[in-house]
Amino acid sequence: MIETDSARKVYNEDVVAVGDVSLTVEEGDFVSVLGPSGCGKSTLLFMLGGFIEPTSGTITVNGEQVTEPDPSRGMVFQESVLFPWMTIKENITWGMKVLGVDEDERDRTAEEYIEMIGLDGFQDAYPNSLSGGMKQRAAMARVLAVNPAVLLMDEPFGALDAQTREKMQHELLDIWSQTGQTCVFVTHSIDEALYLSDKVVVLGSRPSSVEAVIDVGEHFDRPRAPEVRESETFTDLRQQIWDMIEDEVTV
Repeated sequence: MIETDSARKVYNEDVVAVGDVSLTVEEGDFVSVLGPSGCGKSTLLFMLGGFIEPTSGTITVNGEQVTEPDPSRGMVFQESVLFPWMTIKENITWGMKVLGVDEDERDRTAEEYIEMIGLDGFQDAYPNSLSGGMKQRAAMARVLAVNPAVLLMDEPFGALDAQTREKMQHELLDIWSQTGQTCVFVTHSIDEALYLSDKVVVLGSRPSSVEAVIDVGEHFDRPRAPEVRESETFTDLRQQIWDMIEDEVTV
């Protein structure tokens, strides 16, 4: 579904944000990208979305080279970026309206996702009346409603408290299991990456490149129970990844 071939991004001719990243993401996989701050995780994600053009190399999605943003690649940001003047339902239907989906279909789809993300009763609420977790659920629903083939998520739970973040992880897996979309998820959290993913791509930062691809699916089945976090295998994988990035983490 996604293939990057020596994708590289350089700013001002000498600042390497992403260095020669080559990786493959299979259709329907959930892949997390993690690494130390400044390693180019978000830049890579924005290149996958078509928001940033690589300096060299190529990125293809479903066999087509990525040159610009496209509705087939939905993006969820760290901040919910909902339109504050629109209700939750209006936010969710906005993308479909832009794409020319008729009103009846927009309403049906919005109701489906409002129920799926657990916001029944809040469809007429405005974003400023919702908690951070509720806003992120609405933001995910707005992206999912246009049925993108690829879901790109840039630390969507990074601003949430620990309890809400864990709850959102469970809900995301529930939603993803129903939609079957290919997902690339950027995070700083090793535990989050291991719990959510089929594979974890570890980026280094000298310069940014793929240090390793950890096949989590070899160790943990789907659906994934929260108890896997307490397993010896999970602990071993966490340490393996930490050993890769420890020297590059700044404090």
